[in-house]
Amino acid sequence: MKRFVIVLISLVVLLLPSMVFASGGQEGGSGKLAVGVVLPTKDEERWTQDETRFRDAFKKAGYNVQILFSEKDSAKEKANVESLISQGVKAIIICPVDASAAAAAADEAHAAGIKVISYDRLIRDSSNVDYYVTFDSVAVGAAWSSYLVSKATGKGNNLYIYAGAASDNNAFLFFQGAWQVIQPKIADGTFRIVNSSEAIALQNKATLTRDEMARIIGQVTTNWSPSDAKNIAESNLTAASADQKGVCYVLSPNDQTARAIGDAFAADKAVTKYYTTGQDADKSSIQYIIDGKQSMTVLKDVRTLVADAIAAAIAYLKGSNPPQTNTYNNGKIDVPAKPSAIVSVTKDNVKAAIVDSGYYPASLFTGL
Repeated sequence: MKRFVIVLISLVVLLLPSMVFASGGQEGGSGKLAVGVVLPTKDEERWTQDETRFRDAFKKAGYNVQILFSEKDSAKEKANVESLISQGVKAIIICPVDASAAAAAADEAHAAGIKVISYDRLIRDSSNVDYYVTFDSVAVGAAWSSYLVSKATGKGNNLYIYAGAASDNNAFLFFQGAWQVIQPKIADGTFRIVNSSEAIALQNKATLTRDEMARIIGQVTTNWSPSDAKNIAESNLTAASADQKGVCYVLSPNDQTARAIGDAFAADKAVTKYYTTGQDADKSSIQYIIDGKQSMTVLKDVRTLVADAIAAAIAYLKGSNPPQTNTYNNGKIDVPAKPSAIVSVTKDNVKAAIVDSGYYPASLFTGL
């Protein structure tokens, strides 16, 4: 009898983790994992923010969710998706590491009858993407250039251009928005491009093809890496002549790279003043803006984006479709979408945009 009791207790201990895992909120009380989320990396503040907001929001909505990170590796991303498929999810939210490489994972999920929601970055080259949750990425780039244009006076202002990773479709949308605003000011002589021969060769074209943008992005990519960004900025400044320094206008693609690029320009004694752009409203960059070391960022309120992604997933779980206000072509199909608005943040409105809105508490910053 004692042996039977010991065996029974052992079985309960072995089964307990899976029993606990299945006991939370779930679709229709089935005990199955309802939704999976695959994010690109834990190395960037932006994505750990998203993880927390996803976890809290899904829990509040009463749904099981598993959040996995791909460690900036497309093979790991595909393995994550396959793991979620094996767990019986009904919807997968994917922020791809590489836009085109993620197509295989999307196709595999769709073949298993799972709804695929592309999150923040568009999965390209797949006809099996059901929905795209995104910010207005073209507006992000336009906001960068609009800020730089507002600060420029006279002619011949030195313009340094940097871009995100060429594997990220958003890098092209950001650049498209930035180019359409700043190109007329390059053409009329307000700005002169310093660090990209490809951009100089195309400076008289108001609209660029994707291949033309790829040539420029390939030359000035930061790969979303602060170390890459700092290295290319230092290399550009080393090659620049004295008259290409002084006051500099710097198109930086996100906050991590903006801080690294800004540090490189600040360290160059021939640079007397620099204006830098960014996006994501990282806590560190908000402090940089308060301290005058970064000029602006674009707040993409992750609360809104996460809410939109969750609403889309729940709509699919309930057998309906999420709202559509736009479409984005991914090379195969026009993917339904509902882009969220963005907010430009400078030292002038940082308190209202960041603290008063409830995005971050004032206690995180000094000198606000």
